[in-house]
Amino acid sequence: MTEAWVRNKPGMASVKEMPVLQDGPPPGGFAPVRYARRIPTKGPSATAIFLTAFGAFAWGMYQVGQGNKVRRALKEEKIAARSAIVPMLQAEEDERFVKEWKKYLEEEARIMKDVPGWKVGESVYNSGKWMPPATGELRPEVW
Repeated sequence: MTEAWVRNKPGMASVKEMPVLQDGPPPGGFAPVRYARRIPTKGPSATAIFLTAFGAFAWGMYQVGQGNKVRRALKEEKIAARSAIVPMLQAEEDERFVKEWKKYLEEEARIMKDVPGWKVGESVYNSGKWMPPATGELRPEVW
């Protein structure tokens, strides 16, 4: 399309002769533009969220404390039960040790019977200290 056809004039000598054709606002104006931040107030407030989180934390810590009390009581019960049977277990171990020690001395006497000056049961070390083994076989390689 040409300018002459749009303006209904056969031609123009200058731009100044052009009639002004400008768009304008509709009658009554445009609707207002919303430019402000309007965040909806849906959901709980910050205070409510904080108090709920604090309450959940406090309840959890209370439960931890109650669990610690129960665990402490069970631990004390276990220690009391173990300390009650320690003398019996020690007596059984002492009896087992004496039997094994007698077997060991008999075996030592049998093996070393031909060695002059050998004293059965005497330590070959000169430290003066002797500790019986707490558990297990006395000398399994001998048997």
